[in-house]
Amino acid sequence: EVQLVESGGGSVQTGESLRLSCAASGFTFSYFDMTWVRQAPGKGLEWVSTITAGTKFTSYAHSVKGRFTISRDDAENTLYLQMDTLKPEDTAEYYCARTTRANFASPSAPRGQGTQVTVSS
Repeated sequence: EVQLVESGGGSVQTGESLRLSCAASGFTFSYFDMTWVRQAPGKGLEWVSTITAGTKFTSYAHSVKGRFTISRDDAENTLYLQMDTLKPEDTAEYYCARTTRANFASPSAPRGQGTQVTVSS
């Protein structure tokens, strides 16, 4: 059974940092592209960042590029999202998903339960 468990969320002030983690199990983590998505209250799912399997190529949404860094530890089956210079508009529930960038909104893509990030001004 695929399991994805996020952690590391919290409430911070504008300009502060958080590091999210996603512990994966139930599949061969290193074989799959991994993605972070987020959903703000009353809004749709938003793609944040993807890291590919193998080459670990990274890509970012324009809104977070230069502030967020995605990484993965295949030996530990863990995905990370380092979030720096946080802004109030980053407030959302953050999910890790076993999916490519193109399929980030697919209902069939395994996704964790989420971790809440709240940024106050």
